[in-house]
Amino acid sequence: MKPTVAVVGRPNVGKSTLVNRIIGRREAIVQEQPGVTRDRKSVDTDWAGREFTLTDTGGWLAGGIALDRQVSKQAERAIADADLILFIV
Repeated sequence: MKPTVAVVGRPNVGKSTLVNRIIGRREAIVQEQPGVTRDRKSVDTDWAGREFTLTDTGGWLAGGIALDRQVSKQAERAIADADLILFIV
């Protein structure tokens, strides 16, 4: 089984841009408007000779409106499932 890497952080810190850069193509949606990524997106990839599953997440916020809480729960699930967590600031 391939290891899983979760990319997490607050909204609009560049998580999806980093995911696209690592996988070498545009899979994750990137926009200047915060809150575009709302669900997890996992992509199998390889980098530097290593195969793994990379998971992009929506922005994690403590509190917030109901939608923000749902997005944060998805990020927390990705964290729980991950072998490695990249926390982007």
